[in-house]
Amino acid sequence: MTSAVDSGVWMRRYRPAPDARVRLLCLPHAGGAAGYYTPVAAALTPAVDVLAAQYPGRQDRRHEQPVTDLRELADRVAEAVTDGDDRPLALFGHSMGALVGYEVALRLEAAGRGPMRLFVSGRRAPSAFRPSEDLHKAADAELLASVRRLSGTDDRVLEDEELVRLVLPAIRADYQAAETYEPRPGDRLGCPVTVLTGDADTMTTVAEARAWSQHTDGPSDLHVLPGGHFYLNDRVPEVTDVLRRHLAR
Repeated sequence: MTSAVDSGVWMRRYRPAPDARVRLLCLPHAGGAAGYYTPVAAALTPAVDVLAAQYPGRQDRRHEQPVTDLRELADRVAEAVTDGDDRPLALFGHSMGALVGYEVALRLEAAGRGPMRLFVSGRRAPSAFRPSEDLHKAADAELLASVRRLSGTDDRVLEDEELVRLVLPAIRADYQAAETYEPRPGDRLGCPVTVLTGDADTMTTVAEARAWSQHTDGPSDLHVLPGGHFYLNDRVPEVTDVLRRHLAR
């Protein structure tokens, strides 16, 4: 696989660790940005070189058109991370980022450069079907109310009308990408999959999280932590401990 996109545009390193033996690519949730993973980078550096994907349509890429198709987004991320660095690579994705990570892993494996492990967080398995979700078609107020309930976006942003106008197109595009995504029958990973979820997450039950084991021929393990959909906000030490232990292998 040869990269056709600018990895410097797509990838962020908040704590560069050029001497680390492994890399971890973090993939943001719907409406999220690369900076969300700064605490993860701080906790894992210097043993792990942590990268975070910056999707179009937010922060320094706010003037770019957001991507509304999850597979297209995975295409671009997979191209960007194929930058000639041959160190082992793991993927971590939260919520929508888990689906992006899954699709990126499929692409890397198809190219013969599969990740050493996929970490999925706060997202039910692709096979865990729920009735159609159409929040991306909802009025602004309804969509923002849903975002607020999940506690993944700073309330100060959602209360600032100017900031809302800036972030809403990216949020809506990400919801569309996640809600219209359908897994391809027969797609299956070869790498190990580690699943993390909050015990009070209304978006993902423990059973739906456990179903990720059906999407890999490799081993899988499940970690249930206290908290809701954005349990990670308050559980960075516990999450990075799981990451550290697996990546050290």
